[in-house]
Amino acid sequence: MKRLVLKSIVAVATLAAFGMASAQDIKEHNFKFAVNAPEGHPAIAGMKKMADLVAAKSGGKMQIKLFLSGVLGSDQANISAIQGGTLEMAVMNTGILASVTKELAIFDFPFLFANGKESDALVDGPVGKKLHQKLEAKGLIGLAYWELGYREITNSKRPINKLEDIEGLKLRVIPNPINVAWVKALGANPTPLPFPEVYSALEQKAIDGQENPISVIAANKFWEVQKYVVMSNHQYNPQSVIFSKKIWDSLSPAERKILDDSADEAAKVQRELARAAVDANMNLLKKNGMQVSEFPPAEVAKLREKMKPVIAQFSANVGEETVAEVQAELAKMRK
Repeated sequence: MKRLVLKSIVAVATLAAFGMASAQDIKEHNFKFAVNAPEGHPAIAGMKKMADLVAAKSGGKMQIKLFLSGVLGSDQANISAIQGGTLEMAVMNTGILASVTKELAIFDFPFLFANGKESDALVDGPVGKKLHQKLEAKGLIGLAYWELGYREITNSKRPINKLEDIEGLKLRVIPNPINVAWVKALGANPTPLPFPEVYSALEQKAIDGQENPISVIAANKFWEVQKYVVMSNHQYNPQSVIFSKKIWDSLSPAERKILDDSADEAAKVQRELARAAVDANMNLLKKNGMQVSEFPPAEVAKLREKMKPVIAQFSANVGEETVAEVQAELAKMRK
Protein backbone atom coordinates (compact mmCIF):
# COMPACT_ATOMS: atom_id res chain seq x y z
CA MET A 1 0.00 0.00 0.00
CA LYS A 2 2.84 2.37 0.89
CA ARG A 3 4.45 1.62 -2.44
CA LEU A 4 1.23 2.50 -4.31
CA VAL A 5 0.87 5.78 -2.41
CA LEU A 6 4.49 6.65 -3.08
CA LYS A 7 4.07 5.85 -6.77
CA SER A 8 1.03 8.16 -6.95
CA ILE A 9 2.92 10.97 -5.21
CA VAL A 10 5.84 10.62 -7.64
CA ALA A 11 3.48 10.62 -10.62
CA VAL A 12 1.68 13.76 -9.43
CA ALA A 13 5.01 15.49 -8.76
CA THR A 14 6.27 14.59 -12.22
CA LEU A 15 3.12 15.89 -13.87
CA ALA A 16 3.32 19.12 -11.90
CA ALA A 17 6.93 19.57 -12.95
CA PHE A 18 5.85 19.44 -16.59
CA GLY A 19 3.00 21.89 -16.09
CA MET A 20 0.12 19.41 -16.20
CA ALA A 21 -3.14 20.53 -14.61
CA SER A 22 -3.69 17.43 -12.47
CA ALA A 23 -3.04 13.70 -12.37
CA GLN A 24 -6.72 13.10 -13.18
CA ASP A 25 -6.17 14.57 -16.66
CA ILE A 26 -3.76 11.75 -17.53
CA LYS A 27 -4.96 8.17 -17.83
CA GLU A 28 -3.09 4.93 -18.42
CA HIS A 29 -2.32 4.48 -22.13
CA ASN A 30 -0.22 2.07 -24.17
CA PHE A 31 0.40 3.37 -27.68
CA LYS A 32 1.85 1.40 -30.60
CA PHE A 33 4.32 3.35 -32.77
CA ALA A 34 5.19 1.76 -36.13
CA VAL A 35 7.85 2.37 -38.75
CA ASN A 36 8.96 0.53 -41.88
CA ALA A 37 12.66 0.85 -41.06
CA PRO A 38 15.23 -1.19 -39.13
CA GLU A 39 17.32 -0.35 -36.08
CA GLY A 40 19.92 2.25 -37.03
CA HIS A 41 17.53 4.26 -39.21
CA PRO A 42 17.34 7.97 -38.17
CA ALA A 43 13.61 7.73 -37.43
CA ILE A 44 14.29 5.22 -34.65
CA ALA A 45 16.24 7.78 -32.59
CA GLY A 46 13.26 10.12 -32.78
CA MET A 47 10.83 7.36 -31.80
CA LYS A 48 12.91 6.42 -28.76
CA LYS A 49 13.26 10.05 -27.72
CA MET A 50 9.52 10.65 -28.08
CA ALA A 51 8.70 7.52 -26.08
CA ASP A 52 10.99 8.70 -23.27
CA LEU A 53 9.50 12.20 -23.27
CA VAL A 54 5.90 10.97 -23.23
CA ALA A 55 6.64 8.63 -20.32
CA ALA A 56 8.39 11.40 -18.38
CA LYS A 57 5.77 14.07 -19.03
CA SER A 58 2.92 11.72 -18.07
CA GLY A 59 4.55 10.43 -14.91
CA GLY A 60 4.81 7.01 -16.51
CA LYS A 61 1.12 6.73 -17.30
CA MET A 62 1.47 7.04 -21.07
CA GLN A 63 3.73 4.44 -22.62
CA ILE A 64 4.82 4.05 -26.25
CA LYS A 65 5.96 0.69 -27.62
CA LEU A 66 8.01 0.71 -30.82
CA PHE A 67 7.39 -1.64 -33.74
CA LEU A 68 10.26 -1.53 -36.23
CA SER A 69 11.12 -3.04 -39.63
CA GLY A 70 7.54 -3.13 -40.93
CA VAL A 71 6.40 -5.82 -38.50
CA LEU A 72 2.92 -4.25 -38.41
CA GLY A 73 2.67 -4.14 -42.20
CA SER A 74 3.49 -1.74 -45.01
CA ASP A 75 3.17 2.04 -44.72
CA GLN A 76 -0.15 1.84 -46.54
CA ALA A 77 -1.38 -0.85 -44.11
CA ASN A 78 -0.29 1.32 -41.18
CA ILE A 79 -2.18 4.31 -42.56
CA SER A 80 -5.36 2.25 -42.80
CA ALA A 81 -4.88 0.87 -39.29
CA ILE A 82 -4.33 4.38 -37.88
CA GLN A 83 -7.43 5.67 -39.65
CA GLY A 84 -9.40 2.75 -38.20
CA GLY A 85 -8.02 3.26 -34.69
CA THR A 86 -6.33 -0.16 -34.40
CA LEU A 87 -2.87 1.46 -34.51
CA GLU A 88 -2.10 4.68 -32.67
CA MET A 89 0.84 6.15 -34.55
CA ALA A 90 3.53 5.80 -37.20
CA VAL A 91 6.27 7.80 -38.87
CA MET A 92 6.68 7.77 -42.65
CA ASN A 93 7.69 9.79 -45.69
CA THR A 94 5.43 12.69 -46.59
CA GLY A 95 5.60 11.33 -50.14
CA ILE A 96 3.70 8.25 -49.02
CA LEU A 97 1.09 10.37 -47.25
CA ALA A 98 0.55 12.27 -50.49
CA SER A 99 -1.71 9.39 -51.50
CA VAL A 100 -3.96 10.50 -48.62
CA THR A 101 -3.54 14.28 -48.82
CA LYS A 102 -2.34 15.44 -52.23
CA GLU A 103 -0.78 18.70 -51.00
CA LEU A 104 1.96 16.81 -49.16
CA ALA A 105 3.37 15.82 -52.54
CA ILE A 106 4.93 19.31 -52.62
CA PHE A 107 7.87 17.81 -50.70
CA ASP A 108 8.57 15.48 -53.62
CA PHE A 109 9.32 18.41 -55.93
CA PRO A 110 12.97 18.10 -57.04
CA PHE A 111 15.42 20.68 -55.68
CA LEU A 112 12.79 22.35 -53.52
CA PHE A 113 15.20 23.27 -50.69
CA ALA A 114 18.76 24.54 -50.78
CA ASN A 115 19.66 23.44 -47.24
CA GLY A 116 18.39 22.27 -43.85
CA LYS A 117 17.82 25.79 -42.59
CA GLU A 118 15.22 26.37 -45.31
CA SER A 119 13.48 23.04 -44.80
CA ASP A 120 13.29 23.48 -41.01
CA ALA A 121 11.79 26.95 -41.34
CA LEU A 122 9.16 25.78 -43.81
CA VAL A 123 7.99 22.57 -42.09
CA ASP A 124 7.97 24.13 -38.61
CA GLY A 125 6.23 27.28 -39.80
CA PRO A 126 2.67 28.11 -40.86
CA VAL A 127 2.88 26.31 -44.20
CA GLY A 128 4.07 23.05 -42.66
CA LYS A 129 1.36 23.20 -39.98
CA LYS A 130 -1.31 23.96 -42.57
CA LEU A 131 -0.26 20.93 -44.60
CA HIS A 132 -0.51 18.66 -41.58
CA GLN A 133 -3.93 20.06 -40.69
CA LYS A 134 -5.21 18.77 -44.03
CA LEU A 135 -4.63 15.21 -42.77
CA GLU A 136 -7.38 15.53 -40.14
CA ALA A 137 -10.14 15.16 -42.74
CA LYS A 138 -8.57 11.77 -43.56
CA GLY A 139 -8.57 10.51 -39.99
CA LEU A 140 -4.94 11.39 -39.24
CA ILE A 141 -3.27 13.90 -36.92
CA GLY A 142 0.10 15.27 -38.03
CA LEU A 143 2.19 15.77 -34.89
CA ALA A 144 5.60 16.76 -36.24
CA TYR A 145 8.03 16.59 -39.15
CA TRP A 146 11.13 14.50 -38.69
CA GLU A 147 13.85 13.98 -41.27
CA LEU A 148 15.36 11.42 -43.60
CA GLY A 149 17.42 14.01 -45.45
CA TYR A 150 18.36 14.38 -49.09
CA ARG A 151 17.79 11.46 -51.43
CA GLU A 152 20.58 9.94 -53.52
CA ILE A 153 20.60 7.40 -56.37
CA THR A 154 22.31 3.99 -56.15
CA ASN A 155 22.68 1.27 -58.76
CA SER A 156 24.57 -1.91 -59.56
CA LYS A 157 25.34 -1.16 -63.22
CA ARG A 158 27.68 1.80 -63.52
CA PRO A 159 28.95 5.00 -61.88
CA ILE A 160 26.77 8.06 -62.47
CA ASN A 161 28.64 11.24 -63.28
CA LYS A 162 26.29 12.83 -65.79
CA LEU A 163 22.58 12.70 -66.58
CA GLU A 164 23.10 10.36 -69.51
CA ASP A 165 24.43 7.72 -67.09
CA ILE A 166 20.96 7.43 -65.56
CA GLU A 167 19.27 6.58 -68.85
CA GLY A 168 17.90 3.06 -69.09
CA LEU A 169 18.35 2.17 -65.43
CA LYS A 170 15.45 0.40 -63.76
CA LEU A 171 15.03 2.36 -60.52
CA ARG A 172 12.72 1.67 -57.60
CA VAL A 173 10.71 4.70 -56.54
CA ILE A 174 8.24 5.44 -53.77
CA PRO A 175 4.80 4.51 -55.12
CA ASN A 176 3.50 7.94 -56.06
CA PRO A 177 3.10 9.73 -59.42
CA ILE A 178 5.69 12.50 -58.96
CA ASN A 179 8.52 10.07 -58.34
CA VAL A 180 7.49 7.99 -61.33
CA ALA A 181 7.43 11.16 -63.47
CA TRP A 182 10.83 12.59 -62.53
CA VAL A 183 12.60 9.25 -63.03
CA LYS A 184 10.90 8.87 -66.40
CA ALA A 185 11.94 12.43 -67.33
CA LEU A 186 15.58 11.43 -66.82
CA GLY A 187 15.23 8.53 -69.24
CA ALA A 188 15.23 5.81 -66.57
CA ASN A 189 12.56 3.18 -65.93
CA PRO A 190 10.65 3.83 -62.67
CA THR A 191 9.51 0.80 -60.68
CA PRO A 192 7.18 1.61 -57.76
CA LEU A 193 7.67 -0.84 -54.86
CA PRO A 194 6.84 -0.87 -51.12
CA PHE A 195 10.06 -0.36 -49.18
CA PRO A 196 10.16 -3.82 -47.49
CA GLU A 197 10.45 -5.37 -50.98
CA VAL A 198 13.37 -3.24 -52.19
CA TYR A 199 16.36 -5.20 -50.86
CA SER A 200 15.20 -8.53 -52.32
CA ALA A 201 14.37 -6.87 -55.66
CA LEU A 202 17.91 -5.46 -55.80
CA GLU A 203 19.41 -8.78 -54.77
CA GLN A 204 17.48 -10.66 -57.45
CA LYS A 205 18.38 -8.02 -60.08
CA ALA A 206 14.69 -7.33 -60.69
CA ILE A 207 15.71 -3.66 -60.47
CA ASP A 208 19.07 -1.96 -61.09
CA GLY A 209 18.89 0.63 -58.37
CA GLN A 210 16.87 2.82 -56.05
CA GLU A 211 16.92 6.29 -54.51
CA ASN A 212 16.95 7.08 -50.80
CA PRO A 213 18.80 9.17 -48.24
CA ILE A 214 22.28 7.98 -47.28
CA SER A 215 21.00 6.99 -43.83
CA VAL A 216 18.52 4.54 -45.36
CA ILE A 217 21.12 3.16 -47.78
CA ALA A 218 23.49 2.51 -44.86
CA ALA A 219 20.91 1.21 -42.37
CA ASN A 220 19.70 -1.37 -44.90
CA LYS A 221 23.21 -2.42 -45.98
CA PHE A 222 22.47 -1.71 -49.61
CA TRP A 223 26.23 -1.98 -50.27
CA GLU A 224 25.62 -5.74 -50.32
CA VAL A 225 23.49 -5.38 -53.48
CA GLN A 226 24.60 -2.01 -54.92
CA LYS A 227 27.99 -0.78 -56.11
CA TYR A 228 27.49 2.88 -57.02
CA VAL A 229 25.96 5.94 -55.37
CA VAL A 230 25.70 9.46 -56.76
CA MET A 231 25.13 12.36 -54.36
CA SER A 232 22.32 13.77 -56.47
CA ASN A 233 20.51 15.52 -53.59
CA HIS A 234 17.48 15.49 -55.86
CA GLN A 235 14.80 15.56 -53.16
CA TYR A 236 14.55 16.49 -49.51
CA ASN A 237 12.65 13.95 -47.43
CA PRO A 238 10.75 15.04 -44.33
CA GLN A 239 8.86 12.35 -42.45
CA SER A 240 5.51 12.93 -40.78
CA VAL A 241 4.70 11.60 -37.32
CA ILE A 242 1.01 10.74 -37.59
CA PHE A 243 -1.53 9.77 -34.93
CA SER A 244 -4.99 8.24 -35.16
CA LYS A 245 -7.67 10.95 -35.08
CA LYS A 246 -10.16 8.40 -33.76
CA ILE A 247 -7.95 7.83 -30.71
CA TRP A 248 -6.84 11.47 -30.50
CA ASP A 249 -10.44 12.61 -30.12
CA SER A 250 -10.80 10.37 -27.06
CA LEU A 251 -7.79 11.90 -25.28
CA SER A 252 -7.86 14.78 -22.81
CA PRO A 253 -6.28 18.12 -23.74
CA ALA A 254 -3.42 17.38 -21.33
CA GLU A 255 -2.75 14.02 -22.97
CA ARG A 256 -2.79 15.58 -26.43
CA LYS A 257 -0.36 18.28 -25.31
CA ILE A 258 2.05 15.66 -24.00
CA LEU A 259 2.05 13.87 -27.36
CA ASP A 260 2.26 17.09 -29.38
CA ASP A 261 5.07 18.63 -27.32
CA SER A 262 7.02 15.37 -27.20
CA ALA A 263 6.86 14.92 -30.97
CA ASP A 264 8.14 18.49 -31.50
CA GLU A 265 10.94 18.12 -28.95
CA ALA A 266 11.95 14.78 -30.42
CA ALA A 267 12.04 16.40 -33.88
CA LYS A 268 14.88 18.73 -32.89
CA VAL A 269 16.95 15.86 -31.51
CA GLN A 270 16.10 13.55 -34.41
CA ARG A 271 17.10 16.07 -37.10
CA GLU A 272 20.41 16.84 -35.39
CA LEU A 273 21.27 13.16 -35.16
CA ALA A 274 20.18 12.49 -38.75
CA ARG A 275 22.42 15.25 -40.09
CA ALA A 276 25.38 14.27 -37.93
CA ALA A 277 25.11 10.71 -39.21
CA VAL A 278 25.47 11.62 -42.91
CA ASP A 279 29.28 11.80 -42.93
CA ALA A 280 29.60 8.67 -40.80
CA ASN A 281 27.28 6.77 -43.14
CA MET A 282 29.16 8.00 -46.21
CA ASN A 283 32.37 6.60 -44.75
CA LEU A 284 30.58 3.33 -43.98
CA LEU A 285 29.40 3.00 -47.59
CA LYS A 286 32.92 3.62 -48.90
CA LYS A 287 34.43 1.20 -46.39
CA ASN A 288 32.05 -1.47 -47.68
CA GLY A 289 33.05 -0.97 -51.30
CA MET A 290 30.55 1.53 -52.69
CA GLN A 291 31.89 4.06 -55.20
CA VAL A 292 30.65 7.60 -54.57
CA SER A 293 30.29 10.30 -57.21
CA GLU A 294 28.81 13.80 -57.37
CA PHE A 295 27.19 15.82 -60.11
CA PRO A 296 29.19 18.89 -61.15
CA PRO A 297 27.21 22.15 -61.17
CA ALA A 298 26.65 22.01 -64.95
CA GLU A 299 24.96 18.62 -64.62
CA VAL A 300 22.80 19.85 -61.73
CA ALA A 301 21.64 22.70 -63.97
CA LYS A 302 20.70 20.17 -66.65
CA LEU A 303 18.80 18.10 -64.12
CA ARG A 304 16.82 21.12 -62.94
CA GLU A 305 15.98 21.98 -66.53
CA LYS A 306 14.68 18.44 -67.06
CA MET A 307 12.49 18.79 -63.99
CA LYS A 308 10.65 21.94 -65.09
CA PRO A 309 7.91 20.10 -67.02
CA VAL A 310 7.43 17.69 -64.10
CA ILE A 311 7.03 20.55 -61.62
CA ALA A 312 4.62 22.34 -63.96
CA GLN A 313 2.57 19.15 -64.36
CA PHE A 314 2.29 18.40 -60.67
CA SER A 315 1.73 21.96 -59.51
CA ALA A 316 -1.84 21.53 -60.74
CA ASN A 317 -2.18 18.15 -59.02
CA VAL A 318 -0.72 19.31 -55.71
CA GLY A 319 -2.65 22.58 -55.80
CA GLU A 320 -1.53 25.90 -57.24
CA GLU A 321 -2.27 27.63 -53.92
CA THR A 322 0.01 25.28 -51.97
CA VAL A 323 2.81 25.59 -54.51
CA ALA A 324 2.52 29.39 -54.45
CA GLU A 325 2.59 29.47 -50.63
CA VAL A 326 5.71 27.29 -50.47
CA GLN A 327 7.51 29.25 -53.18
CA ALA A 328 6.61 32.55 -51.49
CA GLU A 329 7.98 31.33 -48.14
CA LEU A 330 11.20 30.15 -49.75
CA ALA A 331 11.57 33.42 -51.65
CA LYS A 332 11.27 35.34 -48.35
CA MET A 333 14.01 33.19 -46.79
CA ARG A 334 16.35 33.82 -49.72
CA LYS A 335 16.11 37.62 -49.67
